[in-house]
Amino acid sequence: VVSQEGLNTTLGPHMPVHTHLTFADPFTAPRHMNISNTPRNSSTITGFILLGFPCSRHGQILLFLLFAGVYLLTLMGNGSIICAVRWDQRLHTPMYILLTNFSFLEISYVTSTVPNMLANLLSDNKVISFSGCFLQFYFFFSLGSTECFFLAIMAFDRYLAICRPLRYPTLMTARLCTNLVVSCWVLGFLWFLIPIIIVSQMSFCGSRIIDHFLCDPSPLLALTCKKAPVIGLVFSTLSPVPMVILFILIMVSYALVLRVVLKVPSAAGRRKAFSTCGSHLAVASLFYGSVLVMYGSPNPEHDAQTQKIVTLFYSVVTPLLNPVIYSLRNKDMKKALQKFIKL
Repeated sequence: VVSQEGLNTTLGPHMPVHTHLTFADPFTAPRHMNISNTPRNSSTITGFILLGFPCSRHGQILLFLLFAGVYLLTLMGNGSIICAVRWDQRLHTPMYILLTNFSFLEISYVTSTVPNMLANLLSDNKVISFSGCFLQFYFFFSLGSTECFFLAIMAFDRYLAICRPLRYPTLMTARLCTNLVVSCWVLGFLWFLIPIIIVSQMSFCGSRIIDHFLCDPSPLLALTCKKAPVIGLVFSTLSPVPMVILFILIMVSYALVLRVVLKVPSAAGRRKAFSTCGSHLAVASLFYGSVLVMYGSPNPEHDAQTQKIVTLFYSVVTPLLNPVIYSLRNKDMKKALQKFIKL
């Protein structure tokens, strides 16, 4: 529950206004947090305030411990996959090279938000600098776009392995695999470059409070001095376009895979074929399911709490589940991880 006790106005052209917000939750009694607001003058804004998860001090500490634990487990899980593939010569194949890059991507993706969120939970003013906000914005969405491309490339790799098994070694060569990996990173980081430059040059005034734990485009555009529906249209178009197109490509790939697998005469052959695709399909479903709810729906406006929950799921929970899903459903990965742990 957030209540506003008072607002001191007109303190001078360049002096901040102080808003006292009271947060209450089941953890303990309410506490007060001072947030400096700025007058309606865009030149005085040097940063934003990320509200994050408003609650008592005890609640903030519990959330800090929870997210810190999730972050460490994510680093350890995805890092273990990278090391296992690196040190097991049998896994130096396109499938596991793509998985290694994907695990590194997951580490980068969760690192773009969680460390700042952890610092925010222990901070009293919740301030993020202007440049820090837009850097986080750029890296978060660029890494998310890169993940979309990687999931599509991994689906294409499984399609070639199952539907074109005899030609797979000649089609998915080391050179092609390298080119695909580089293309995913380059396209992912180019996709949001122009929009983020445009938004960073806009003027912001009035309240600088963002009711989120990261710099998301919707609350950012709401703080601009002059509303720009064209910019909003650009973001609402750019966000779902790569996701929807790549999601369709993934579904087409697995539809073709399913058609081939169902024609396999032996049950053991079908199980083996499904096991090579099941892990990737599970990860893709978790990621796309939450992201499409957030950015791919016809009405992208969601309340603040829904935005936080959905964003938490695809940006924090999914990277945590990635190594669990791949290690539990892949016998080669299990053996490689066991070998790595014994070193």
